[in-house]
Amino acid sequence: MKVIFMGTPDFAVPTLTKLHESGHEIKLVVTQPDKPSGRGKKLKKSAVKEKAEQLGLNVFQPDKIKKSENIEVLRSCDADIIVVVAYGQLLSKEILDMPKFGCINVHASILPELRGAAPLNWALINGHKHAGVTTMMMDVGLDTGDMLLKDEIEVDRYMNVGQLHDILMEKGAQLLIKTLNKIQDNSITRTKQDDALSTYAPMLNKETQRINWNDSAENIHNLIRGLSPWPTAFFSLDDKFVKVYGSDFNDEETRHEPGYVEKVQKDGIYVSCKTGTLIIKEIQMPGKNKVDVEAYLRGNKFPENVILK
Repeated sequence: MKVIFMGTPDFAVPTLTKLHESGHEIKLVVTQPDKPSGRGKKLKKSAVKEKAEQLGLNVFQPDKIKKSENIEVLRSCDADIIVVVAYGQLLSKEILDMPKFGCINVHASILPELRGAAPLNWALINGHKHAGVTTMMMDVGLDTGDMLLKDEIEVDRYMNVGQLHDILMEKGAQLLIKTLNKIQDNSITRTKQDDALSTYAPMLNKETQRINWNDSAENIHNLIRGLSPWPTAFFSLDDKFVKVYGSDFNDEETRHEPGYVEKVQKDGIYVSCKTGTLIIKEIQMPGKNKVDVEAYLRGNKFPENVILK
């Protein structure tokens, strides 16, 4: 099939690579414009653009894909299908209706759960025991189209979002090729989503990242791994933000108020929560590198009997 591929971040790169290897013809790769990055604000290519250039593919970087002149660029490709993986812009109905087989999306959740911008993070923040990817037909709603294929994995209590990302980006690539092949031989089954079962995975912000000690230790642990290594959970100590990358927890009753540092030892910083105790394993102090607590304590002290905010 003749394919237009739309994607931007690392998550989309394995799918582009598998698509290139599959024998389907990639007519165009559409990705977000280069963006200023770092202190020097030097323009940085998206991960998808870098890969597309390595593969010798044509790249198109419109600022707004819905503009009429940009739609005409897509139309000129005469594509059979458009594949979208974390592109970063919404498609108009005109684009969705353009290809013979429509537009399909690789979405990083088990739909209809976790529609929206940050399904990987929220799967862990919400303590889900399973996660996965779904291929779906795109419509004008937010991740509301008919489901095609799914792939699901078990999630243990220590998996963080970086690890989940790396697993599911490969699963998504494999699932996309299976989906295209089934569409091509007319053996695909479309399943409508049950809106009553849907949940939402909104964009993350600073309020999401701030640890609320007046919560259970398990919920805080899930928040930390759901934001590690990016964008990272944090707490305040002496009016400075401390990032937390790794943790554990227990459900033992505590006599102290939430946020109280019970003890500091090699295996972690023990902090009272509304229920249970969080054990901080890996931190980044202001202006310092990320380090595990044992290594930090070799040359530094962390205060006990204080209240973290």
